Amino acid sequence: MKRFLTLFTVILVLTVFVSTGFAQKPAEQKAVEAPKEAQSAETVTVSVDKTNLSGGGKLTITGKVPAGKDVYIEVWAEKTVRAARLDADPDPKTGKRPYIFYMTDDMPAFYRLIVPEKYKPVLEDAKAKGGKWSVSEVIKNAGADAVYGYPAKLKIDRYQTSLWASIIGSRGTKLEPMDEKENKRRSMQLLKARFRSVGNVFSSNLKIAEDGTFKATIELPANTAPGKYFVVAKVDKDIKSEPVVVENSVTFPSVYLPNAGRTVNVIWPFLLTAAITTFGVLMGAGGGFILNPILVMFGLPHTVVAGTVMPTVLFSQGTGIYNYSKIKFINWKLGVTLGLAMLAGGFIGPKLTELITLDQYKFLFGWVLIILSLLMFWQTTPRYLEKNKKEQAILKEFRKRAEEEAKKKAEGGK
Repeated sequence: MKRFLTLFTVILVLTVFVSTGFAQKPAEQKAVEAPKEAQSAETVTVSVDKTNLSGGGKLTITGKVPAGKDVYIEVWAEKTVRAARLDADPDPKTGKRPYIFYMTDDMPAFYRLIVPEKYKPVLEDAKAKGGKWSVSEVIKNAGADAVYGYPAKLKIDRYQTSLWASIIGSRGTKLEPMDEKENKRRSMQLLKARFRSVGNVFSSNLKIAEDGTFKATIELPANTAPGKYFVVAKVDKDIKSEPVVVENSVTFPSVYLPNAGRTVNVIWPFLLTAAITTFGVLMGAGGGFILNPILVMFGLPHTVVAGTVMPTVLFSQGTGIYNYSKIKFINWKLGVTLGLAMLAGGFIGPKLTELITLDQYKFLFGWVLIILSLLMFWQTTPRYLEKNKKEQAILKEFRKRAEEEAKKKAEGGK
């Protein structure tokens, strides 16, 4: 009897174990298959109508996302450029100005975040604010915080700076790296500092159908950088498409300027510079002060314009010095004295240019030109000319003697 009970118990245990094991297998298979079904339902696809462009052009972007989901499209260039910003805004609590300089060399030369067309009012509101619009505010109101990806990962350096640091040619003391959240926030500020206007960062022509298919268009400007452009469609941080690559090429006379992140047709700047230099040397300058605002109109960053104009002035100044010295119109003592003062200004100026915004640059430069133009206009008024008749007569006599002296030397050389 005991043997029978023991055998019965063993058989019962084995039966329960085997039946339980077989019963669990289908459940385990279902548990594995369920995520696959969910994953396939969350697939995002994207495609473009062209993979090669020449000098920019229009792209049509299409794809599909899970039905009922919003989709956003990020487009950015492979080429990178420097972006910088000085945080000198007073702290709301303490009222102190932090004077922290933020800079990255990894800002894409082109960036665009395309949001669904229903968020067009958000972009319109931002445009209405003028220079006070905020990238972070647009992203928040357009529900794009989770999809703002590429710029958020930029490597950003920050420096505790001061006016004295600029004078001695330093950006200041380098601070510790920021955490991910702060880096993302500062990247938005640098994005605005680089691209300035709402339309250069965002667009809202993305149409989404009920079945999840979407379509958008984007125009790569003619002055955009050459190289690869990446297009990614995103539903959120983790649900996104694989990047689609578009290649943009540039041909002469268009030339890419790496430190400006733009392509420029060099023919018009060449012709304008020739005319401006002629006029500038006539007034005893190299023409750089006239060339500056014109190059800014071509869309070049003011920092690059200020730096580029400096060496170009050497050519006009060199020929101008040679010709003015021939007719003895140069006072070398005064010229050298002023030149020493210009050495100090030339050392401080580039650092200050890096710290100010384009609007501040335009404001300062505009007022300098206004003051100079008013001064020169005043010097042409009858009252001024009457007062300086004697000086004009002396200058006329000086010119006459200089021309006679030059003529004698020329005849003596023959």
